[in-house]
Amino acid sequence: MAAVANGHANGGTNGYDVISPGHRMISKRFSDIPSAIDIPVQGEDDDQAVEVDLEDLLDDPTELCTLLENEGAARTYWMTVSLAYAKQHKVDHAIEMLLKGGQAMRGGQKEKLSMLTCLCWMYLWKSREAPRVPPEGTLVSEAKTKEYYLQLSTSTLNEALRINPSFPPLFLARGVLLLLKASLQPPSKSAAPGAIDTEKADILRSGLRSFEDAIRVSQGRNMLAVMGKSRALYSLGKFAEALEGYQDALHKMPDLVDPDPRIGIGCCFWQLGFKEDAKTAWERALEISPGSKIANVLLGLFYLDASAHVPTNSPEFIKLYKKAMIEYVQNAFKADKGVPLMCATFAGYFLSRKDLKNVNTLAHKAIQYTDVNAIASDGWYLLARKEHYEDHYETAADYYRRADEARGGADRGYLPAKFGAAQLSVLKSDFGEAKLRLEKIIQQSKNVEAMILLGTLYAEEVFTSQQTGLKEDKSTEFKKAVGYLENVRTAWKDSKKNLVPDASVLLNLARLYEADQPEKSLQCLQQVEQLEFDQIPEDERPQRSEDEAAFKQELRQNLPPQLLNNMGCFYYQGEKFDQARDMFEVALSACIKVGEKQEDMDTDALVTTISFNLGRTYEAMGLLDEANKVYEGLLARHSDYTDARTRLAYIALRQNPTEDGPKAMNNLYQDSSADLEVRALYGWYLGRVHARKRAGNIAEDPELRHYKHTLQNYEKHDRYALIGMGNLYLMTAREMRRETEQEKQKRSNMYIKAVEFFDKALQLDPKNAYAAQGIAIALVEDKKDFKTALSIFIKVRDTVKDPSVYVNLGHIFAELRQYSKAIEHYEAALSKDRSHDAQILACLGRTWLSKGKAEKSLQAFKNALDYSQKALEIAPEQIHFKFNVAFVQIQLATTVYNMPEMQRTLAEVQEAAAGLEEAIESLDAIAQHPQTPYPKHDVEQRANMARNTMRRQLERSIQAQKEYEDKNAEKLKAAKDAREAELKKREETKLAAEKAERDRKLKIAEERQKIAEKDRELAELRAEEDRVREAAELTTDSETGEKVKRKKKPRGGGAGGKRKKKNEDGITDDDDDSGAEPKRRSRGNRSGGDSDSEKPKKKRRLAKKAEKPNKYKSSEIVVESDSEGDDGAAEAAKEMDADVFGDETTGDMDVDDEETVAVPVKRKNRRAMIDSDDEDEETPAPAREDSPATANGDGDTPMADSGNNGDSDDE
Repeated sequence: MAAVANGHANGGTNGYDVISPGHRMISKRFSDIPSAIDIPVQGEDDDQAVEVDLEDLLDDPTELCTLLENEGAARTYWMTVSLAYAKQHKVDHAIEMLLKGGQAMRGGQKEKLSMLTCLCWMYLWKSREAPRVPPEGTLVSEAKTKEYYLQLSTSTLNEALRINPSFPPLFLARGVLLLLKASLQPPSKSAAPGAIDTEKADILRSGLRSFEDAIRVSQGRNMLAVMGKSRALYSLGKFAEALEGYQDALHKMPDLVDPDPRIGIGCCFWQLGFKEDAKTAWERALEISPGSKIANVLLGLFYLDASAHVPTNSPEFIKLYKKAMIEYVQNAFKADKGVPLMCATFAGYFLSRKDLKNVNTLAHKAIQYTDVNAIASDGWYLLARKEHYEDHYETAADYYRRADEARGGADRGYLPAKFGAAQLSVLKSDFGEAKLRLEKIIQQSKNVEAMILLGTLYAEEVFTSQQTGLKEDKSTEFKKAVGYLENVRTAWKDSKKNLVPDASVLLNLARLYEADQPEKSLQCLQQVEQLEFDQIPEDERPQRSEDEAAFKQELRQNLPPQLLNNMGCFYYQGEKFDQARDMFEVALSACIKVGEKQEDMDTDALVTTISFNLGRTYEAMGLLDEANKVYEGLLARHSDYTDARTRLAYIALRQNPTEDGPKAMNNLYQDSSADLEVRALYGWYLGRVHARKRAGNIAEDPELRHYKHTLQNYEKHDRYALIGMGNLYLMTAREMRRETEQEKQKRSNMYIKAVEFFDKALQLDPKNAYAAQGIAIALVEDKKDFKTALSIFIKVRDTVKDPSVYVNLGHIFAELRQYSKAIEHYEAALSKDRSHDAQILACLGRTWLSKGKAEKSLQAFKNALDYSQKALEIAPEQIHFKFNVAFVQIQLATTVYNMPEMQRTLAEVQEAAAGLEEAIESLDAIAQHPQTPYPKHDVEQRANMARNTMRRQLERSIQAQKEYEDKNAEKLKAAKDAREAELKKREETKLAAEKAERDRKLKIAEERQKIAEKDRELAELRAEEDRVREAAELTTDSETGEKVKRKKKPRGGGAGGKRKKKNEDGITDDDDDSGAEPKRRSRGNRSGGDSDSEKPKKKRRLAKKAEKPNKYKSSEIVVESDSEGDDGAAEAAKEMDADVFGDETTGDMDVDDEETVAVPVKRKNRRAMIDSDDEDEETPAPAREDSPATANGDGDTPMADSGNNGDSDDE
């Protein structure tokens, strides 16, 4: 039996502790082949022989064959020489020896059996070393491939089986043959994980049965058969069962190294997901056999796999990759350059080094000599990558196909090969084919690289459509691009996948989000910025300072200026001008650094663009002087930079609209009249100049003529000119009279004309928000179609940041009587640099007035008056603003007058009266103005009504309000006094109740204290009684003089008085009532010498139950009696307790009780119980499981109940 140490057979797992450290195990293969052999020859002497050196055999075995044949050598000599050749890896010579030996054998078929078996093994060996496919330039019929040798092996095996089917070595040979046949079967095309081709599975099961037969006939001692069975199970995907077999082989034969079960153990662990255990097994295999090629390659693959789980730009990756290739794979390559797995691994290394020649050699070798489909697939894939690098797309596509089919193809196959084929489709511009391939890959595996490429393809379609201006709907492609790229972005967050974020994915997402979701686009660019931060070398990083913002700005100087410029544009678009300015400024600094690092890079274009953006940012911030400096600097470098001149002219118009501005505008227009941007600005300028003196005939308007000239002579699709003309027709229609039907129709036609221009602009640019807004205004003013216009304005609001959009929305909501939303949008317009716009303030006043009328809210009227007064303060010359204030004041006075006294105050009525006086004065002044907003007669009539009627009404209201408030004040005072009296009464009642409660609690506490004192006295008394009783049980020792407990005195068989017996209540029955004689108790079985029937029955006096039970339910039993004879009952109860809780002795014989002398103690009657507040029950508590009633199962120890057994006299 194998020795067991530390709980492991043979000293440890994987053969540890079996051999001393550093000791190498040597393969036992061919160990029984001697170094030389003596072949007997026929001659004069019988002992003549020819010595053949088996370590230095002839290259041509013909002579040896002739010698053995002539001398009629036995089978053993033929086989020994053949195996000697095999030992020197001259398998062909070994096969030749066996073939000739088989022909020379004259001993019958059984003599040939061993040689046929050996020949079968030689063919199997040759099959392992033969190429999988015919070498290039070799005829298929002449090629000696794996299949060729397997056929020879099969025929040899069949011949041996015909001789003796039960020959044990044939079982093992047949199993190995079937394993090799299974390895040449094509892989399964099923998409199910671990699926095996049906034919291959049948072959493997047949091989499994052969190995089991070999194990059976060897009674489990054939370890090669055990390992063969494990190999078959491994090929069937039953890795756990295979692991058990390999471990069993190692357990029974720990010095087995060729083949090494540790290799199989490691492979099983790997497939089961225990990669560290696999590494341990392979390291052990390499430790005991340092020259193991397979162990070296497998450990190299382990570290290559580990390197795939760390970022490629980390030091850990370099460390793991070097360890894999140099320490392990290179060692295997030096030992044997023909191991297929090693060839495929090294070819991958050479591919990364672009050493394509070596890739070609090693990949072909891996394909030819492997008997594993996966290794062949790797070889074809490496060849495909090589051809891919060399731009041989057709050849590469063929190799990718072969790599895929070697692993099953179709729904199974090899994912990198499928991806490579998709890349070739992209390179050949066959985007439809590429997308189909990639979508199939994603359906099968959710591969990140496939999602990146597919998302990029869809994104490029969207970008191309945007650049060419095609009207084709690309919303589906947009959604797919965003969906795939966002899935990739989500996958980066999974730490288990250990993926490295790709900046190109984020940049594509930023471009996709740019138009509709600029905030998401900015987030993508910020993530790219963080990636760039992480890639800055430590030696180029500035020293970290306490100011984090300053440190980050300094760090940004090392980033690409294009990225910083784009981020600045998004900040500008989001009206975050401070951040935009910082980005543009640091981008200019980054341009300088980039120019220093890359001298051949043209940074002038970058600097020009970023500087212009910085100037626009200064304009938005109101820093016009700073913007001027930037634009002038640009013109100093590029004098023909029209955009800079345009901005300078616009700033001049804003700063000096009467002199320098028009002059600069005219000079710009003369120099660049063909530039559409300049023509747009000039049209805007004409509109500002002629705004106050519009011509009666729109055709004569200078701005309209300018736009018309632009469309006719420069660009018929100029959207600015189209929208400008539409706005002019819109304004003209708005001012037209609409008193008669003819005037209304003429006005409607003008709106239609405006809509035509807006519609043309929308056809050219479907997302033009200004054109859409013009159509919405026309719908409201001409058709009163508020709902349609509202939906358009809401969409425009998300695109255009102009205050006019909010003003128009406010108009719509006001018309729809949604006053709160209207006020919200008017205030939003005020917040966007329009806080001093009198028109918006007037609209707010009007809306609050409408809200006040609808809700009868005095506060709304006050707000309306407040906004109307603000509008008048900004534009005091506008007479209609003054009329608005007076009108609101009159409405406020009317509202206050009509309100009940309890809803208004005297101050509000007086304030309304003062406002009415101001309104009267304002209306009188307005009536005298030459341009009244309403007919003069109507204004005077409204003033007279306020003066004559409303003034008196408010005077009466003031008087009535005073009287109401005086009476109300008296009522309030009386109610307040009554309330205070009530509160005072409640407080007194509460204090009295609290005092009574305190007194009650104090009384209860005193009573409880008295009860506690009584309890202490009773406890002390009881303790004293216990001490007296214990003292009575002691006696003086005659020898030592010390106090000791009384000892039991033995009694003779017939001596003494009558025996006493316990009754059912545990009280000893006496023959007389005298208490002078000491009482005895008997223990033992009831079936003793004296039967119960022979003794007179004893009657027991029951205790009274009228008294309440003792408060202390857990205390010991107190036996109370008027006679001294009852002290014996007390002693009996005490002894019963001792029997229950002490050591019990049981037996079948009656044992007489010892005699004891009881000292009568006079006790105080304790039947009087102390009443307790919380204890009223009279029923005694049930006996516990460990009480005397349950301690002894034979009934000899009865229960002593306190309260019931206190008095028990014998009768």
